[in-house]
Amino acid sequence: MTDLTALYQEVILDHNRNPRNFREIPDATRHVFGRNPLCGDEVTVYVKMNGEVVDDVSFGGRGCAISKASASLMTSAVKGKTRAEVHDLFDRFHALVTASPVAAAEPRADGQALGRLAVLGGVARFPARVKCATLVWHALHSALEGGDSEVSTDDQL
Repeated sequence: MTDLTALYQEVILDHNRNPRNFREIPDATRHVFGRNPLCGDEVTVYVKMNGEVVDDVSFGGRGCAISKASASLMTSAVKGKTRAEVHDLFDRFHALVTASPVAAAEPRADGQALGRLAVLGGVARFPARVKCATLVWHALHSALEGGDSEVSTDDQL
């Protein structure tokens, strides 16, 4: 195991044990429930918008370490960003975690643009875990677009 891989694993474990923004927002603009039947993850994403800006975002629920770490990292990354910036980050993150196993093993140019979210890039090597990492992102996307109040990884990838 490389030092970088060990560091990434430690960040994921830290966000699983001590998730950031793990709470309900009582006056949320929108909330969306998401579930991953394959793994048993269930998460609710709460978003409070101020115009086009994500004023506050949080999550609640239960899930595996990847799901919880992804939610924690995502909420930290998108707070204060515009809707357009969040959509761009979603696209970059989705491309990272759905890359081919060969591409996932190589450093990616957009890793710096993703910041700490890049630690989840290794998920691409484990296709069954991709839905764990992307569940919360799909729930956030639905919340931002005013879409369904419930999303499932059965409908996503």
